[in-house]
Amino acid sequence: MKTQSRNSSIPGFTLVELLVVIAIIATLAAASFGVGRTMIEKAKRVSAQSVASSISSAVDSFYSDYSALPVPNPASAPTADNTTPPYSTSGADSDNGVALLNALNGTESNTTSQNDRKIRYLSLKKAKGGNRDGATYNDTSGEITGLYDPWSKPYFIVLDYNYDDQITVNPLGPDIVLNGRKVAVYSLGTDGLASSKTLVKTW
Repeated sequence: MKTQSRNSSIPGFTLVELLVVIAIIATLAAASFGVGRTMIEKAKRVSAQSVASSISSAVDSFYSDYSALPVPNPASAPTADNTTPPYSTSGADSDNGVALLNALNGTESNTTSQNDRKIRYLSLKKAKGGNRDGATYNDTSGEITGLYDPWSKPYFIVLDYNYDDQITVNPLGPDIVLNGRKVAVYSLGTDGLASSKTLVKTW
């Protein structure tokens, strides 16, 4: 009497079935990776928007308290004869931009202080990995040395030094006139090319 092999009664996967399963797993992994990247990019945009809005609010508060906009060098503040300084638009990693940020942060050097009460209008987290998603600081003085978006690019700050409640910005090429504003802040976003889809702005 023959006995049936125990192994022959156990169903197994064919090569085709295994390939189908592998293909399904690969498709799901690719889809989840794409969703993950989209969520990360969205989180970066939210973070950048929050910082840009904070800078804008800080400038408005500074103006409310001091009846003047912060300038990189108080000695060269705009006058009736010079209402449009060359630093109307400042990158947050330039000397002018850094001076503006320190005025808003209450961390100016004593020789250039225009925020005499040292009010902290702006609180910025420390950048990650050198210059990404936050501010860089001088370890000795505590002064801000730069402010970068989540894509390691500087924010741009435009101030109404004419005091006519009108700002002209041109991150996308042609000039855009913004009425009723004293400040506008923007980040060029993911590609750094100021495309309308990636631009982060406060207007």
